[in-house]
Amino acid sequence: MKKVLVFLAEGFEEIEALTPIDVLRRAGAEVTVAGVGGLTIRGSHSVSVVCDVAVEDVKGDFDCVICPGGMPGSVNLSASWAVNELTIRTAANGGVVAAICAAPAVVLGPAGLLDGHQAVCFPGMEKAFPEFTFANDRVLVSGNLITARAAGCAMDFALTIVRVLFGQKKNDSLSESLIVR
Repeated sequence: MKKVLVFLAEGFEEIEALTPIDVLRRAGAEVTVAGVGGLTIRGSHSVSVVCDVAVEDVKGDFDCVICPGGMPGSVNLSASWAVNELTIRTAANGGVVAAICAAPAVVLGPAGLLDGHQAVCFPGMEKAFPEFTFANDRVLVSGNLITARAAGCAMDFALTIVRVLFGQKKNDSLSESLIVR
């Protein structure tokens, strides 16, 4: 079973977090939701989510970590030592690091995780990490890095993570059952 860790911090973008959580659980992943600063985390549109664990209490290794965007959610993720440590460790172990919206520029860039990769981010967030040239794709896979632009890309982002972790057959089956394509 693939183990996935999703970080939530105050001000996260709900669609960008909940879509991958739901889709990956449907795919058969063991998804753990980790809260930064507590267990009940409020999103940027006032939706509160009860997390499985506080990020400081996360144990073990993961096949994938996911950083949703949103403001100030991305800034709050970036400020968390535990988020940075878990994300860097997952990448170093060959796991998948996935980030959407502002998170590629605000979280992954400063952590050094964009080095040697291509990535996308929310239009305008490039200024948060100007030393990197971001592409314009909706979703982009570059090595073990998956990035996406915005909330409107959340389903494609989630299904791309499924494809990378579980293969094209699982992606196609899930896409068909969800009537995505």
